[in-house]
Amino acid sequence: MSDGGLVAAIGVISGTSMDGIDVALIRSDGVSRVEAGPGATYPYPADVAAELRAVVADARRAAGPLAALEAVVTDAHAAAVERFLAEFGVDRSAIALVGLHGQTVLHRPRERVTRQLCDGARAAAALELDVVNDFRSADVAAGGEGAPLVPLYHAAVAAALDKPVMVLNWGGVGNVTYLGDAGEVVAFDTGPANALIDDFVARRLGLNRDEDGRLAAAGRADAAIVAALTADSYFDRAPPKSLDRNHFHAALAAVEGLSDADGAATLAAFTIEATAAASRHVAKPPTRWLVCGGGRRNPTLMKGLAARLAARVEPIEAIGFDGDVVEAQCFAYLALRSRAGLPLSLPTTTGVPRPLTGGRFWPAAR
Repeated sequence: MSDGGLVAAIGVISGTSMDGIDVALIRSDGVSRVEAGPGATYPYPADVAAELRAVVADARRAAGPLAALEAVVTDAHAAAVERFLAEFGVDRSAIALVGLHGQTVLHRPRERVTRQLCDGARAAAALELDVVNDFRSADVAAGGEGAPLVPLYHAAVAAALDKPVMVLNWGGVGNVTYLGDAGEVVAFDTGPANALIDDFVARRLGLNRDEDGRLAAAGRADAAIVAALTADSYFDRAPPKSLDRNHFHAALAAVEGLSDADGAATLAAFTIEATAAASRHVAKPPTRWLVCGGGRRNPTLMKGLAARLAARVEPIEAIGFDGDVVEAQCFAYLALRSRAGLPLSLPTTTGVPRPLTGGRFWPAAR
């Protein structure tokens, strides 16, 4: 499907929060024009999600043989795409490409290691569509952080906005894209987003999230713990920089002695402080922040960040995009760029030495 240079592509990702598989359709030229189509999230089978969380929590397992789990994860992603095609009545023959990120289980760029579970050949065969996967490896191998990869997509969707503006993704780990009034595109991971709070309420209450931030809103943050956590040297490191999901896992031990509500409030306050620290590393603090990811649905986080920054903080829906599937849209966009040999990352987004393309192409059997 093409229209004036626009090509239809599907993007698929499961983020570090592992709350589901996001699938989205866009039409784009892979450069500056993007038209968003439908998007949806499909849950992992519960046993697969549990196994993935166990692997992510054990770096030795995450670095070891995982062929069987990779096949299951790949099949779950392919099944999500099939459900999406059926649910939205999308003609398979109209899709030029699928950008399949896979599931990150290990990300240690300083060791030049990143691992996303996704068998591209298996997915291409199952879907009978061309697939691009393995988006991060080339960047990490060249000395980049391998993340975040969404900045060039943020720049495309925000092209018409007044600058500077910050686009924040609050998934498991938070990341920002700073779009400056001189054309700068600077990006980096900010620190924890939903992962710590999700893990805390799962451990304490058996819940998968603090719904609407109600538990945190009922508690009182421990200022001393927040100060100790925000003393981490990561926040002073100049970007580009990125994080493994479990970098701040010690925060869970720090709040162990607090009540459920106070523990959630403390982790929420830490998340807000970690995110606000991003302003230290940009040329001109933006007065507008656009938020993607599950964190934008947490009023405690959104109101807290707005108060902390004295800035306009609003969901990315304010400019017509679905914040639940922006990252999935991004990997459709990056798949198109990969096939065109265009950069997926820049020195100012991942620290790679030069603008660099990436991704591996797996053609469907013809």
